[in-house]
Amino acid sequence: MTKLYTPDTGAPPVKALEEVDLCVEEGEFVAIVGPSGCGKSTLLEIIAGLQKPTSGEVLVAGKPVRGPCAEVGIVFQGDSTFPWLNTLENIKFGMKAKGLPAKEQEERARQAVKLVGLEGFEHHFPRELSGGMRQRVAIARTLVLRPKIILMDEPFGALDALTRLFLGDELLRIWQETQATILFVTHDLLEALRLADRVVVMSSRPGRVKRVVSTGLPRPRDQKVMSSPRMAELANVLWEELKREVREV
Repeated sequence: MTKLYTPDTGAPPVKALEEVDLCVEEGEFVAIVGPSGCGKSTLLEIIAGLQKPTSGEVLVAGKPVRGPCAEVGIVFQGDSTFPWLNTLENIKFGMKAKGLPAKEQEERARQAVKLVGLEGFEHHFPRELSGGMRQRVAIARTLVLRPKIILMDEPFGALDALTRLFLGDELLRIWQETQATILFVTHDLLEALRLADRVVVMSSRPGRVKRVVSTGLPRPRDQKVMSSPRMAELANVLWEELKREVREV
């Protein structure tokens, strides 16, 4: 799959992605890392059907993606909650757009609130929630639509280190409960290794799949696992791959 952008200004075309070939198994947790501007977000948007590739195609369960579909949900970087809606109303937003019955919306929304640990905050507005809680609202808003694939574009990027660790644990719990397939973009190599079954290393622009690293680490990945020689070895492998890409830019 390739993606080429042609600016309206008449500037030369920019190749964002080049011959990306990646297969993700059902129920797998895959992290994607790479230099800034290598097309990681573009790749997720193409998988979600929000952009079209210039050549090639994306298949979900063997069917080509022609646009947004119910089987694929996406959580964007940063705060995407609607400030004029409370937690429940934010979570119901996508279901209302799909025309689901009000009773079903309420039931699904309350199940999602429990799943992401926001019980007691159903009627709070985003301004009354912490950054981590707002991001959980965004995750719940995706989960209620029951996608088979969840795409996450640096969802914890704006959060402090402690909150990132906590939400990472929550995400793993949700993943295990829902058995969804997750593609998770991050710049944090240790976060990628802590969460994922495999880590995809992207090259500098145009983005290509340079290497896929299987972690092979036992779960749960507690402090003992995170401080193990194997973790240090994997982190060094990823760092060396990325360091070469940055030097070549």
